[in-house]
Amino acid sequence: MDVPRYPASRSLDISDKPLLDDVFGRLQPRVSELTFANLYLFRNAHAYRLTMVGDALVVLGKGYGGEDYVLPPLTGDITGAIGVLFGGGFTLYGADEAFAQGYLRDERIEAWEDRDNFDYLHLRAELAELPGNRYHKKKNRINYFASRHAFSVEPYADRHLAGSLRLLDEWQRVHAYPQSHSLALETEAAREALGVTRELGLQGVVILVGGAVRAFALGEKLNDATSVCHFEKADPFLEGLYQLVDREFNRLLFTDCTWVNREQDLGEPNLRESKLSYHPVELVKKFRARFKKT
Repeated sequence: MDVPRYPASRSLDISDKPLLDDVFGRLQPRVSELTFANLYLFRNAHAYRLTMVGDALVVLGKGYGGEDYVLPPLTGDITGAIGVLFGGGFTLYGADEAFAQGYLRDERIEAWEDRDNFDYLHLRAELAELPGNRYHKKKNRINYFASRHAFSVEPYADRHLAGSLRLLDEWQRVHAYPQSHSLALETEAAREALGVTRELGLQGVVILVGGAVRAFALGEKLNDATSVCHFEKADPFLEGLYQLVDREFNRLLFTDCTWVNREQDLGEPNLRESKLSYHPVELVKKFRARFKKT
């Protein structure tokens, strides 16, 4: 499908996968949003649209509050595209440090760190093995679960779809009050992801207890050296299950990767505490930017 010229745009489509896979393969992004699967699964949540600004391929989107933004231009004359888009009132979201250093130093531009959306980067092998004393609590919780439940771990497959959807329904019911708008949209994205893993190139693991799916995790490669876990859900009443499914995702999948990106915390205090407890080796900074107001 052709991509229209700015200011025209069109919705993201599954047929765009080869185009964007090729672009991201050359870019080797560090920011978790920049995979085709992530953009496609959140295309409704963020109203993602494609446009060409000159020779630059650009993804337009909307924040959870409805504000317009643009992801870092992916190809072509990036500086020129930024000038056009900032002139049109857009705010840039999701620029990493390298992009900020290369394209956001114009004196007309104001750029600022977006801490709530920093990605958590870890050594994959460390999360697979949980070595040393600093992971003692994680291992204790896994051992607590394993001592009380007979379980099995399997690669996610079509036969797990119905059980994973039931788990997701139960997880959403438990978290329904109070539920944030972003959490509801993430749940819908996870629901779709479970049904189109092969089409999107996602891989996952499930934890079965008594033959029923009680946890799952889905992800993919972000770049040649980094995996990314997009969705991780577990029965909230089974202590130690979240720690187990995270360990198994990293132990069994993407074993050729050095790093794993566990995405952002969205400023939610409990989620931030949980993510920090896994001792990230880096917080991948993201920046927002726009033309300075005059």
